[in-house]
Amino acid sequence: MNTKDELSIKIVDVLKKIYDPEIPVNIYDLGLIYDILIDDEYNVEIKMTLTSPNCPMVDSMLQEIYDKTRTIDGVKSVVLNIVFDPPWDKSMMSDEAKLDLGLI
Repeated sequence: MNTKDELSIKIVDVLKKIYDPEIPVNIYDLGLIYDILIDDEYNVEIKMTLTSPNCPMVDSMLQEIYDKTRTIDGVKSVVLNIVFDPPWDKSMMSDEAKLDLGLI
């Protein structure tokens, strides 16, 4: 069985392989993932946001996040919570993402 820290690392690795459909950067480096919570029974809650509340691809992106996270060994269940507070902005992106997009 994975520890919570090991499981968290695996989840981040999976999230770094999922790309925003409108921006060629993964959702983790884009700053869309606000928190990853894992309880003692290995139920996972991912708090995240979107670059825009009107994202037309939200359903397919959320399904991909759910499906890929759910397949990680040790994950019992996955809940995705979309929040808009604080609202996303470019400052939440990793330096690598900013570099990829020519922002630095």
